[in-house]
Amino acid sequence: MEKKLPKIYANKVEKTHGNNSKVAYSSSDETRAVIKENNDSKIPVMNINQKLNQIFNSTRYVYKADVVIVTKDGTINRKIIGQNNTHLITIDNELIPIADIVDIHFAD
Repeated sequence: MEKKLPKIYANKVEKTHGNNSKVAYSSSDETRAVIKENNDSKIPVMNINQKLNQIFNSTRYVYKADVVIVTKDGTINRKIIGQNNTHLITIDNELIPIADIVDIHFAD
């Protein structure tokens, strides 16, 4: 016995939608502004927390990381050993506020 199933109605989609082409989420207003500025130039944008995670998850980081920190006041070279919610902790037990950091990268 052969049963015939009902045909399914499928409407043709003739419109093209481009609403998902440029979408980014961030918790920081500064990051949103930078993403908006760099969206047309396709430059990848990383905020400070992403850079810190990249440093701490790197194979170069075992216990301490020799980094260059650019703050609002200037550039400093430090060996960081960890972080909490608001500060970086250096090997000399110095606390550097994360809110004051403009850029951070490994020292060469």
